[in-house]
Amino acid sequence: MDIRLFAESPVGRLQPITGHDTYLGRDYNHFAFVPTALPGSVGLEPLTMKLMSEAERAVGRLDAAASRLPNPSLLVRPALYREAVSTSALEGTYAPFQEVLEADFIEERKRSAEVREVRNYVEAAERGLQLIQEKPICLNVIAELQTIIVRGTRGDGFDAGQLRSGQVYIGERALGIERSRFVPPPAGDELRDGVSSWEKWINSDDHTPLLVKAALGHYQFETLHPFSDGNGRLGRLIVTLQLVDAGALQYPVLNLSPWFEPRKERYKDLLLAVSQRGEYDEWLQFFFSAICAQADDAVARIDELMAVRAEFLELLRADKAKGVVLAIVEDLIGYPVITPSQAAALHQVTYPPAAKAIERLVQLEILREVTGRSYGRVFACERVMRIVERPGS
Repeated sequence: MDIRLFAESPVGRLQPITGHDTYLGRDYNHFAFVPTALPGSVGLEPLTMKLMSEAERAVGRLDAAASRLPNPSLLVRPALYREAVSTSALEGTYAPFQEVLEADFIEERKRSAEVREVRNYVEAAERGLQLIQEKPICLNVIAELQTIIVRGTRGDGFDAGQLRSGQVYIGERALGIERSRFVPPPAGDELRDGVSSWEKWINSDDHTPLLVKAALGHYQFETLHPFSDGNGRLGRLIVTLQLVDAGALQYPVLNLSPWFEPRKERYKDLLLAVSQRGEYDEWLQFFFSAICAQADDAVARIDELMAVRAEFLELLRADKAKGVVLAIVEDLIGYPVITPSQAAALHQVTYPPAAKAIERLVQLEILREVTGRSYGRVFACERVMRIVERPGS
């Protein structure tokens, strides 16, 4: 880490550190960056205030659009999976969206490492949404979620679910800590105090606007880098949990990672600029722009999904369809990839009528068989899939 870039930071200080790099087999003497506690109030530039107001309105429009759906909870599943794919891609783990959905029907040991990692995020998000019904967003909550995120991956070490016990750095291991991009606070008291302060700040009942809390809380979390692995994915999940916990969104249908992913270098640079120069406004403007773009994109997708759903239901009525076949189509937004067994379980019928309903939907070209085999067949609604997995703006 180039300590000259952090020496004059108004939001933190350099802490001397020593240690042994087991990968390179040598000792080091360097510095870590320790952020100061987040401020009780933040003065914002006029442009930042304008973008924050636009972002707040965009979140309101999205929440209203989701609430108009006959069954808003159906949106949650594809939204979480889409976020999981993109948030993992930001960390260098790539898995096709359809492959992630199809993993429902594959034994866990046969899933690729990339798919397992993406699905860990989905499980962590679902668990997080349960936990915030009972507890504030705190260390106990995020530690449990971190355990789920790294489970069965290369980051699943002895300290999973615990604050890291060793020094980490952001950069290429072969270049060593001195030439890293960033060195977070050392483990121990510095880290524990930083996480405790962060936890109190995001939960404090003050006058800081929610979206500022989410953006600056994200910066502080990533700067502290409290766990040995999974900090990026967990930090972005916490943003979603904050919005739901505060009541800004009734359902977690805002996906920021698909917007961050193609802008990942800018995303990382702006987080770093806060530490180096205290550039809150640039980071906040970027964050609010992401919210505006993704909230409006989500509203557009909801409108498209509802139009496709209405078209399918009209087609079925014209074909005089009734019963489970209608129920399957009504739920295609949430289950665009499905099997007869899953359809039977979801709609509480036996296998034969579920299989017959799916065959009828294949004949009507609403579903298509995607596995190319006579057993264990999986079917997909390609029109819904195209809307859900389409890249954003």
